[in-house]
Amino acid sequence: MEQFIQGVTKVNDAINGAVWGWPALILLGAVGIIMTLLTKFFQVSHIGHWMKNTIGAIFKDKHITGHTNDKSISQFQSLCTALAATVGTGNIVGVAGAIATGGPGAVFWMWIIAFFGMMTNYSENVLGILYRRKDSKGEWHGGAMYYLRDGLGAKKGLKVVGAILAVLFSVFCLLASFGIGNMSQVNSMSSNIKAAITNVATTSNSAWVMPAFVPYLIGGFLFIAVAAVILGGLKRIAAITEKLVPFMVVVYFIGAIVIICMNVTSIPAIFTSIFKGAFSLKAAGGGVVGSGIALAMKMGFKRGVFSNEAGLGSSVMVHSSSNVKEPVRQGMWGIFEVFADTIVVCTLTALVILGSGAIDLDNGRPAMATDENGAYIQMVDADGQLVFDDDGNPVNVTVVDEIGGSSNLMSYSFSKVFGPAGSIFIALAILLFAYSTVLGWSHYGTTAVEYLFGKHAVWPYRIVFVVIVFLGSIMEAQLAWDISDTFNGLMMLPNLIGVLVLSPMVMKATTNYVDRHMRHKDVKPMLSVFDDIQEMQEKALKEKGDN
Repeated sequence: MEQFIQGVTKVNDAINGAVWGWPALILLGAVGIIMTLLTKFFQVSHIGHWMKNTIGAIFKDKHITGHTNDKSISQFQSLCTALAATVGTGNIVGVAGAIATGGPGAVFWMWIIAFFGMMTNYSENVLGILYRRKDSKGEWHGGAMYYLRDGLGAKKGLKVVGAILAVLFSVFCLLASFGIGNMSQVNSMSSNIKAAITNVATTSNSAWVMPAFVPYLIGGFLFIAVAAVILGGLKRIAAITEKLVPFMVVVYFIGAIVIICMNVTSIPAIFTSIFKGAFSLKAAGGGVVGSGIALAMKMGFKRGVFSNEAGLGSSVMVHSSSNVKEPVRQGMWGIFEVFADTIVVCTLTALVILGSGAIDLDNGRPAMATDENGAYIQMVDADGQLVFDDDGNPVNVTVVDEIGGSSNLMSYSFSKVFGPAGSIFIALAILLFAYSTVLGWSHYGTTAVEYLFGKHAVWPYRIVFVVIVFLGSIMEAQLAWDISDTFNGLMMLPNLIGVLVLSPMVMKATTNYVDRHMRHKDVKPMLSVFDDIQEMQEKALKEKGDN
């Protein structure tokens, strides 16, 4: 088994280095910039409009939150299910890992990729609605595979290319659902539950050794909790996420704000370290001079995308199931999704970590370590290899790194304020965040399987998915995260090609919407590329109102 794991690791490292190389990252940023320019900075120029028609409409527009009797879900449910998949461990472990590896400057590049990623996500959702189909049971089917096949494939000479890219995207999405949407999430849940138990035990001065069966108990619990929801299909997933997501975001927001307020005097130094780290020629954590900015940028981009998923083409699969009529209205939910995930939640995480003292703001290196028992200790030597306990005795420690200790950064930050309860809070937060992500990604995998093999393959996929939940909770964390990174990148490439080629359609739909709703021109609405669906949606708009 060990040789097999080593072989998988070697192959994955080779693929990961290619799909997350600078060409792919440049493509990711370029698509966001192009879509921002083509839509005339829609995320800024119409910020009041999309805010009003997303978060501002939740409490006053029944079209947003009203449950449907057919197979579609409400716009709010589609947002919550999409946020369930994006607001996950990436917002805690991912941000902590980016800071621990790329320094505080990584946060700045997370903001940058999120700013342009808003319009990438917007474009994906607009295309998803334009190219979605409805089956005989009244269920919508949409996603990157559909606009690759029916959009890109409709271009002269690109029919085969579109079909191949659609299949590749679906295969990568299927595999990614086992990585980013499953193994890495449940592994984080399991690891943090164990860490919280260990931390409480060590702080109470009790001799504690984690029993070998504990990970299996945790895996069994997660197996049951996930199976009980996803085996019920999208409707059940949406019904759970529309309650779970607002609750977990609000609770996490309150806890983070309390800590930030207690460290309010350090906020100027935090922002200074973020901007200095983003453009400094000094490498984060030491290393070759001039590599610091590249490392900060790369980690910010990678972890930003891991968190908000803009560019992966993932969330469009659930947004396409919405009862919305207007493609641009669903696109605006995509803007809000990235804004809430990265600009709000990830920034809160970064401020908590950087204000805790766990990271040295001057050199960007971890200033905190854990001993062999999982207890938190402040590093005192220049190399970060040796620390001293309260009695002045040297202690061998494991220094916080990108994967193994990144979640410890948040546990440490909350523990400084709330004591052992802080570690428990973070363990529970990661549990909820990761659980919701697993639910959301199970739908993405289901969509991919159905596209590739038909409806008869859905149930076998769901069974395999919940089995992997158990396996992911007991596997090695490093490999789970590395595999997730690789499949993210593989999904991203065909999707970005599709968005780029179909960008004129996004621009056309945006102009049509702005002309009708902001310039009040009497023009025909652009609702679908298919005549039958266009006619059906136009009729629905007239009968039920504009949404």
